[in-house]
Amino acid sequence: MAKAKKQKPTILITNDDSIAAPGIRALYEAVKDLGRIVIVAPDKPQSGMGHAITLGHPLRLQKSDLYPDIEAYSCSGTPVDCVKLAVDKVLHRKPDLCLSGINHGPNHSINVIYSGTMSAAMEAAIESIPAVGFSLMNYGMNADFSAAQHYARRITEKMLKNRLSKHILLNVNIPDFPLSEIKGYKICKQAYAKYQEKFIERKDPGGRKYYWLTGEFLNFDNAKDSDVWALANNYVSIVPVEFDLTDYTVKKRLETLWKDKPNRNVKAVEKKVVKKSMRKSE
Repeated sequence: MAKAKKQKPTILITNDDSIAAPGIRALYEAVKDLGRIVIVAPDKPQSGMGHAITLGHPLRLQKSDLYPDIEAYSCSGTPVDCVKLAVDKVLHRKPDLCLSGINHGPNHSINVIYSGTMSAAMEAAIESIPAVGFSLMNYGMNADFSAAQHYARRITEKMLKNRLSKHILLNVNIPDFPLSEIKGYKICKQAYAKYQEKFIERKDPGGRKYYWLTGEFLNFDNAKDSDVWALANNYVSIVPVEFDLTDYTVKKRLETLWKDKPNRNVKAVEKKVVKKSMRKSE
């Protein structure tokens, strides 16, 4: 009896830079032979949208002619909207893997909170779809994505081969160097780093004030297992991310330090309610 042909995995690709961005094209080209590829991505740039979803406005989904050989759609909503619509209206099922990116610019350290790229991947992980967000440390539209493509393919192959938790979510950042200069990858923690923000005040032609956000990136983490350290030393950083934001260490301490006594008045009220209900039933 002939063996049944193994079905190719379904891979959903999305991003936050728009379906027309070079980064998503680079990601598609890197993995297009690894499975059935479906693209659902924003119709315009959505950087910094975080985990925003569209409420109170209709969403539009249009077939894209940028990828004529596969199912590809542009969405009028956020990166998270794209994942939700892809599962419910395009695939009608959960894909085997979700890839987000390749983002134009880094998403290391605190950037993971603001990133539309990572929020799309996180939405997939919440829905029990293993997911990876890829980012290249170059904002330019003419950036060289060849090294990022190499690592995107390697990591995608590993994700497909080694089925880990269905909620697994990886944040992958690639240094902006030729492949020959990248030392490899490191499994890292998220660095404690942030932007020291400043708003520049200006006036429009009508004399009204407006503000332009600027800032300086500050790293407070000197650990050699952080994503910022790895990237500064020509390594690709891979950070496993959780969407459960509970601080379990503090939770344990609070359970001891803030131990609450039962409210006896509540128990007395409960007894009265039970007695009343018993009388009514009689």
